[in-house]
Formats: sequence, structure tokens, C-alpha cells
Amino acid sequence: MLLDMAAGGFPDRILVGTAEEGLTAGELRAAAHRGAALINASGAGSVVFLAANGPAFPVALFAAAAAGVPFVPLNYRLGTEQLQSLLANHADAWVIADEQHAPLLRGTQAPPLTPKAWLDATASGETADGTAPASGEPAAAIIYTSGTTSAPKGVVLRHDNLVSYVIASVEFGSAEPDDAALMCVPPYHIAAVSNVLTNVYAGRRLVVLDTFSPSRWLELVRVERISNAMVVPTMLARLMEEPDSEHSVPALRTLAYGGAAMPPRVIERALEVWPRVGFVNAYGLTETSSTISVLGPDDHRRAFASEDAEARARLHSAGRPIPGVEIEIRDDDLTPVRAGVSGSVWVRGAQVSGQYAGVESRSADGWFDTRDLGRLDGEGFLFIEGRRDDTIIRGAENIAPAEIEDVLLRQTGVADAVVVGMPDEEWGQRIEAVVVPARGASLDSEALRAEIRRRLRSSKTPERIVVWDELPRTATGKILRHEVRAELGR
Repeated sequence: MLLDMAAGGFPDRILVGTAEEGLTAGELRAAAHRGAALINASGAGSVVFLAANGPAFPVALFAAAAAGVPFVPLNYRLGTEQLQSLLANHADAWVIADEQHAPLLRGTQAPPLTPKAWLDATASGETADGTAPASGEPAAAIIYTSGTTSAPKGVVLRHDNLVSYVIASVEFGSAEPDDAALMCVPPYHIAAVSNVLTNVYAGRRLVVLDTFSPSRWLELVRVERISNAMVVPTMLARLMEEPDSEHSVPALRTLAYGGAAMPPRVIERALEVWPRVGFVNAYGLTETSSTISVLGPDDHRRAFASEDAEARARLHSAGRPIPGVEIEIRDDDLTPVRAGVSGSVWVRGAQVSGQYAGVESRSADGWFDTRDLGRLDGEGFLFIEGRRDDTIIRGAENIAPAEIEDVLLRQTGVADAVVVGMPDEEWGQRIEAVVVPARGASLDSEALRAEIRRRLRSSKTPERIVVWDELPRTATGKILRHEVRAELGR
């Protein structure tokens, strides 16, 4: 439906690819329906996408929708054993895969096509409509979580979840004819799916950068006259280190970020370097069809300019809920707490799936436990305080790593930091930290410990702070804490 609206409203506007050669809305719709006919003819029950991002991705996403089968993007960075395990869940799939993954795909319903072969196959021929979902609440996509703390789980997103998010977030046809968005998140992340849907609905051309580098990102922003972009915090930190970044974004109006915590120093630097850019902090989960709260451009500038401590603190918040979304903070008894009190973040709304491979995880009245910790201030701004699963229990005290990480990330010379709990015979867990120095900086672990002790208290001071060259992260910026703990425990 979203693609039909775009093709009807602005059929000749390029929506995917470069300004010189890309797919128009009409061409994207025709390719998607040709792909749907191929999928239906094969008898496939799903579409698996195991490749880097690019034009084949949106064609496959909409083809799966037109064919009435779920779209399943898989993480091509997983090991062979994990990928084989996930592929076993979709043995009847139509598969689009890079050549390097072809050996893994024996036994699937149809021989895999490379992204180029898929685009060639859908580029010409009859354009009869595919078979639309007939009834019920069919799955539009199954997206596997990153598995940073456990095995990946398949999140089931239904058509009404995704459409509810798009309609609440974007006005149809609101983009200017020459607007362009740059996407550099991998296709197996919810942000990739939501970026395709929202930009197509808005009528904005989508350009993909499949492998991020600061210089290449800045070059594309210049050459393609990018007006909107999305990055993860580690990407923005690297962009701020580029010597010519200040003069490299002439057309950029909006830069969204999310996926992980943003170091305060990085966003403050970005607001100084790019004063004409509107920054958007988008907080959400796979289970919520992407964004559920937003800190918009005006919120950023207002907080950045404020001399009031409470108002300025909102620069590091996740903003307020988007239309159609309710957020509550609850205590251990699942009772909502008052403003300013920390607890578990619960969310409700039409875009919230909360389903894993058909297993319902919402309460009877539709509330979903995000497993994030946070608080709401008196004006309804949401502050995320980390994952509940990451909480360190030292003696009888629950300690949020994010609180300690925030102190570390504010110190001069600290580019990155993580705090974890390690097994301890006396306390149950002890606090340890890893820091990464900024380019050309040297760090004094004891001085950092002293600063944490001064700002927080002795029970929250890491017993050990070690210096590494980098932290292990996913492609979307999430720290792999289990790898950090494993390395520290050696």
C-alpha cells in the first residue's frame, strides 16, 4: 500500500539509487510486483535477504509484501553455524544472497540469486500484481535481534505494526523533489527497514552506503546533495574527527542518530561543528517497529543553549513519545512510578509487536517490557539508563553501568567506555571498566577512578580500569558486553 501510494503520487521521482541512475517510484513498484510473481511461482514461504545493503534490498522488501510472505533479512556477519541455524528456520525461502554465502544455502526452496541477478530478474517483464495477503494478521518481516547477550530471537513484525509507525512518523509526499537520504545501517537492522518505508512514503530518494568510512560518507553527502541521514554514535564520533567535516555537508538539513548511547561530548561537538543541521535522537527497538521516542532539532538546540541544569540535561535524553505511543516507567511490582524515579521502560501502541516467532510477549492490555531502564522527567522527556540485563549487583546494591560510563565519557581524552560486572566471591559481582583513548591522548586509570569516586561514590568506583584500542561493537554500535567480560576474565 505504501509503495502504491508513492507510485501513484510521484511515479517519476527517483526513490532508490543515485540521482543519475536510480529507480523511480513507478519502476520500484513494477520491479516489486515482478519479484512477487517469481516468489509466488516458486511456492516460497518467505524471502531471505543475506547480502549487503543496496538497491536489491527495497525491491526484495516490497516484493515479499506484494507476494504475501515475510521478509527475513539475516546478519551476514554471523558465523557459519549461527547462519545455518537461522536458515533452517526458513527452509522454504526464496533467497537473495551474496556469492560468498551460496554454500550455506543448499536445500532452500529455490536456488539463491545474487543481488545483481535479483535486480536483473525484476527489471523487465509483465507487471501483474503479486498476491496480496488475504486475511488475518500476516507477518511483514521477521528480524532477528543482534544477540549481544543471548542467541538471536526472531521478532515478528506485522503489516499493521510497520504501517502504524510510518503513518505516525512521516507525512505522505512531504519531501522536496530533490531531497535525498543517506542510509548506512545494515539491512538486517530494523532501522534499514524503517528507513526504506519512511523515505518511500515521504518521496525522498534513498542512497545506500554499505560500508561506512568517514571520508566516503562525507563524499556522498557532498556529491549526492544529501538532505537527510542517519548514523550510529560511533559513526558520528568518527565524523567529528575528520579535519574537513565542518565544510562537508552543504545540503544536510537533518541528521538522526540512535542504536546506542551517544557520548555527551560527541553530540555537543556536532552541534558546534554543524550549526545549521537539525539533530534527531531516535530511540526504539526491533520489537517496536523502530522509533518510539524522539528528541527533535528544536529540543537539541534549546537544551544545548540552556544554562539551566535540568533543561540542559535533556540534550542527553531520548526525547518524548511519538504520536500513538505510550511510555510508562514501572517498579519491580509493575506499578507506574512518578516523574524522576527510575524503573523499567514499558511501551504500548499499534506499532508495538512484542512477538518472537509467534510467542506473545505483551501483557493482556498491550504493554511491552523493553527491558531497558529509564526515567521520565516532569516534562515527559525519557532518559534511558541502560539494559536491565546489564545491571551490576554488588552486594545488595543494584548499579547501572550507564551511570558510571557517563562519568567516564565526560572525561577529557576518553573516546569510548564500557562498565561491566565480573564474578566476585565476596560481593557477588565487582565493577570493572574498559576505556578507549581519543586520538593522541593517554589515560590515567587511577585518575579516572578518583573522578568516579568524587562524582558518584566509592561503591560505584570500578576496582579496575583498563585501556584498550577499541571496544567490540555490532555494526549498529551496540557494545558486545559478553565479549568484554570474556576478555577481562582471561
